[in-house]
Formats: sequence, structure tokens, C-alpha cells
Amino acid sequence: MSIDPERKSTESNNPVRNLSISEFYKDAVVFITGATGFLGKVLIEKLLRTCSDIKAIYIHIRPKRGVSSDFRYKDFLKHDIFNNVRLKNPVLLEKIVCVAGDVTQSKLGLSDADYEMVLNDVTIVIHSAATVKFNEPLKNAGNLNAHGTKRLMEMCMKMRKLKSFVHVSTAFSNPGRNYVEEIVYPSCSPLDKDSFMNCIEILPAEVLDSIFDIIKGPHPNTYTLTKSIAELIVSEYSQRFPVAIVRPSIITGSLAEPYPGWVDNTQAITGIIMEIGRGTIKSIEGDRDLVCDIIPVDIVANTLIGAAWRGYVYNSQSAQVYNCTSGQLRPIFWKELGFYTQKWSRKFPSKYLMLYPHFDFRTNRLMHRFYETFFHLLPAYVFDIILKWQGSKPIMMKIAKKLQISCDLGTFFVLNQWIFENRNQKQLVAEIKADKLGDEFSCDISQLDYDEYIKNFVVGIRKYVLKDNDESLPKAKRKLLILFWVRTLFYWGLIPLLIYFFGKIFKLLVFPV
Repeated sequence: MSIDPERKSTESNNPVRNLSISEFYKDAVVFITGATGFLGKVLIEKLLRTCSDIKAIYIHIRPKRGVSSDFRYKDFLKHDIFNNVRLKNPVLLEKIVCVAGDVTQSKLGLSDADYEMVLNDVTIVIHSAATVKFNEPLKNAGNLNAHGTKRLMEMCMKMRKLKSFVHVSTAFSNPGRNYVEEIVYPSCSPLDKDSFMNCIEILPAEVLDSIFDIIKGPHPNTYTLTKSIAELIVSEYSQRFPVAIVRPSIITGSLAEPYPGWVDNTQAITGIIMEIGRGTIKSIEGDRDLVCDIIPVDIVANTLIGAAWRGYVYNSQSAQVYNCTSGQLRPIFWKELGFYTQKWSRKFPSKYLMLYPHFDFRTNRLMHRFYETFFHLLPAYVFDIILKWQGSKPIMMKIAKKLQISCDLGTFFVLNQWIFENRNQKQLVAEIKADKLGDEFSCDISQLDYDEYIKNFVVGIRKYVLKDNDESLPKAKRKLLILFWVRTLFYWGLIPLLIYFFGKIFKLLVFPV
């Protein structure tokens, strides 16, 4: 691809180098895909609150399950995450502009008027739209994560004022490499990028699913495969305009903003921590001694804001990659995450407790399945019998099986460990600190207190996801105490029963009749 003739290197004496983050976003028009997602909400709230001189934020919203883009937009503006903005300067919410569309469609599904508006106005693009389901059919994942990215990049080529582009990827886009540098790697699938894109476009969904195991390479699921292809697509445009790729690891609740522990979904690890706290998960297949690479959502949002700024300032001719991870900067192990989760789930129990919170990681699949059967599925089956007896609809087995699938999909990431290089990320941290308003956009986790952080995360799940208020805490603690004694008595009764059972088997084997 030829270099844009109007694009010039930024020399060290160029005044652009002295441009602060707030100055960069002054009068900017930011186009954000995936705006209604977990990360998107935190990003938009942050931009509105700290970059109040921003001109507009165009949010790309698709219709969903029969709900129009316009209705979703109005609902989005009412979200609790904007409470601080509403309190201090509600007029700022008027800067959020709905751009209805769908990245799976030509021209992103935009109307002619919106399409021209975006091409004429937008100065910064942050691409966060993606399907993050690990078990998404390959056709859907490829169309959204890969082809959707391609459509957006082609549109960016026509934007008349574009200064910087940021793509949200994942730290796990190269699962076959133990050491992951901040570079874009060639495809580790047997198919190269172009062949993969052609397959997604031409082959029927059922055929793609049937050949996934053949074409996936070291990828455990369609998510990491399609995100790795998307990185290759994005990097091809880095000679035409500044491009940054941010690779967050496992995104968790907020460290500080908009509120400590804020979270609004039950996806991935959030759902797992919630269910550990409710006592419904007793075993997870994984290695407790490996690093659990988690990263708070507000740290990721600040990295995106900083990466767009840094991309424009340095105007590099290649994609700048940021491994937004914690493993090398402030590591925590799975056993520590498990310990803190149980500790704070017992101190701040939810009224939705089902069983006493107690679990462990197991590398032995047979032992894990044993615990899963007897302590996940069997209690759910018993609860369903009780519900039936009460005349209610039995739902616990359905929930237990969904949890089982969710845990199984994440097993690959709990049984493996990667070393992520953080050179660019550390440089970004340093440059943001040097900025005159650097504290507002900090993405430094070197001093993160995990005990306090997990406490806030557990409390945040209780408050923002389960909608459990403080008034219910005394009653929940009484329920926790009852469940503790139920568990204790159960185990004391189970031990002699097992001794008797295995004693009978031993007697039959040694002294057959």
C-alpha cells in the first residue's frame, strides 16, 4: 500500500509533540463502535467527564432483538453510569449523537446522510464492536470481527479529517505463542488472512463450523481466531493514517471510575466470580499456580484514550500495539483471585446466596467432573425437585448447565499462561504521567492493591449486577451462617457414609461371597 502523500513524519521539534491529551480531544469528533458495551460505556463516560471540550461523540448503534437503534440510544442516555455527568453538567450528554447502523452491513449500515456526516466530521475512531462469545458460530464471528473491521477501515480511508484510529483487540489473539510481543503477528491459522476472509464470505455457516477444527490452528475458539485476523486487517492501513491496536487481557470491574468496582454484565470472569460468591461454583478446571491476567475496565478505557493521542503525536508508519495486561507489571495468581473472591463474598454476601461460597481450582479433569457432578449439578437437581413440589417452574438445572458451559469455555485460559511484553504500554504510562493532566488518564497498575480491588469488584457485582442493597446485608449474613452449618453437617455426614460405602466395596473385592 502506498503512503498517503499528505502524511508527514512528526519531527521532535514539531509543536504537535507538545500537544496534551485534553488539547488533542478539544473540538474532536470521536466515532465509537461497540459504544453500548461494557468497555464502551466506561470510555464514553470518561471522555465526557474529563474532555468536556470535545465537540461530539458519534456512537454506532445497531438494532437488537427487535429494538430500534433510536430506542437503544435513548435508553443508553438514561444509564446509571452517567449519573456523575448528569449531576455536574447534564448538557454534556447532548454531545452523544446516535449513528444507527450495523458493522455487518455495507457502509456499516449507515444512512446516506449519516455516512456523509461521519466522513466529513470524524477526527478519531475507536473500534470496540465485536462479538466476544467464545462459542459464536464462525460465520457470525468472522462477519462481525473480521469483515466488520474491514468495512470500517475502508470507510476510514474516506474520512476527511481523521487523525487517529484505535482498534480494540485481545491479548489472547496469539495463543500459540508463549511470549507475546507488541507487534502484529502473521496468521497462525493454516489459512492466511485473505483465504480466511474469502471462506467467511463464500462458505455456508454449517460448513465453516464443520471445518473450524481444521483451520483454527492453536486458537481455542472463534473469538481469538477472528480477532487475530482483524489485527492483520487493521495493520495494513497504518501507512495511510495513525493506527493503534490495544490488546486488553481479561477485562474486569473498574478500579476507580466511574465508581470503584463498577460492572454491568455477567460475561466471562464477572459471571464466574458472581457465581462463586453465590456458592453455585465449587470447582473450576484450571491451574491455581498460574498468573491470572486481569485488567480493570477503566485502565483499558484510559489506554484507548491515550493510544489515540499518542498515535497522532508520533504519527508512526506502522501499527502501534499496546499489550494492556497486568501479568508482567502487577501479577496476581488464580489461587489469590480465588482466595480474595471467597473472602469478600463471605464478608459481603448477597441475598441471592444458594450455597456456602467455597471452591477450588483442579488440574485433574476427572476430579473436577466429580465435584461438578456432585456439588454443581446434583444440588441444582434437588432444587428443581423442590421447585416442582412448590408448583414453580424448575430452572436450576438449566442455570447449572449454562454455568458448566461458561466455565468449560474459559478452561483454556486457566490452564495456560503467557508472557506479554509491555514496552509500549509502559511508555504510554510514562508519557501520560508527564502530561499536565496525566492523573486524569492514568493507566498505571503497578501499585494496584488486589485485596482492595477484589473487595470492590465483589461489592460492585452485588450492587450493580445483582441490584442488592445494603439493607439486605444483615439478612444475607444470617443466611450465610445457616448455609455454613448445613455444609459442615453435610460433610460430617458424608465422610462416614463414604467410609461405609468404600468399606463394603473393599469387603466384596477381598472377601467375595
